[in-house]
Parts: sequence; structure tokens; C-alpha cells
Amino acid sequence: MHAKLAIGLLCAALVAALPAHAQWKWKDSSGQVHISDRPPPADVPDASILQRPAAPTVRRAAPAAAAASVAASGPSAASRPRVDSELEARMKKAEQEQKAKAKAEEERVAASRAENCRRARQQLAALESGMRVVRMNDKGEREYLDDAQRAAEVQRARQLIASECQ
Repeated sequence: MHAKLAIGLLCAALVAALPAHAQWKWKDSSGQVHISDRPPPADVPDASILQRPAAPTVRRAAPAAAAASVAASGPSAASRPRVDSELEARMKKAEQEQKAKAKAEEERVAASRAENCRRARQQLAALESGMRVVRMNDKGEREYLDDAQRAAEVQRARQLIASECQ
């Protein structure tokens, strides 16, 4: 029983040690040999790499070199991952929704201004008609506008028309 357990543990240890065989071996510019489980720096030429791991591993590019190569070549539509196209589609949809909301808000404001303009013109026509104008005071009682109050209301209506009827 202990022998089977020991063999099982030995097999597990060997399987866990397999990734350690994925070793990189290269010479730097001074001729010194380096061995690592990580790829060599981007400035090491391919001719100086002595050993590569069996599994394909992507070399890390230097940030400046990677930015320069991306800027020079520009990603083609075929090389972009599907996630980018989905992200672009979502961003485009969000932008369209935002534009639609802005347009709806503009239409709402325009309708409100048109209604305010219509009411101000009606008020001005009623004030200039010469009929007696009545309004309710704070106590809920009717009071007639005198000439000074009528002139002030005409002025206010004209200001509203000037601001809302453009």
C-alpha cells in the first residue's frame, strides 16, 4: 500500500517537473551563456539563441520596439482578434445610442421652446387686445390689472417671445 502511494507521488512530482524542461539558452552580447525558463530579451538576435523549449513560446518585445512595429505596420482587419471587433461594435452602438439620446433631448427642448413661444404670443395678444385682464392673487381672489401692471406683463411677454421664438 505504501509502495503504491510512493509511486503515485513520484509520478505526480515528475509530471509537475515537466514544465521545468522548457528552458531557453542564449548568449548575450558579451558572450556569456544564459539559461532560463523565460525567453531572452528582445535585443538578443535569433542567431544567439542556442536552445528553445519544445512548446511554442512568444518572445517578449521591448516596449519601444513593439510600439514602433505596430505604428509602422498597423494592424490589419484580418489579424485583429474577434474580441476587438466585438468591442468596436459595442462602442459604436453606445456612441449611436448617445447620439440618439442627444437628438431626443434637442427635440424635447425645441418642442418646449415652441410651446413657450406659442403661449407668450397668446399672452401678448390678449394683453394688447384691450380687454380687461384678470389674474388670481395669493389669496385666490380675482384682481384686475391696471395700466402699469399690464405694461409690465406686455414687456415680460415680449422678452419671452424674443428668447423663445428664434
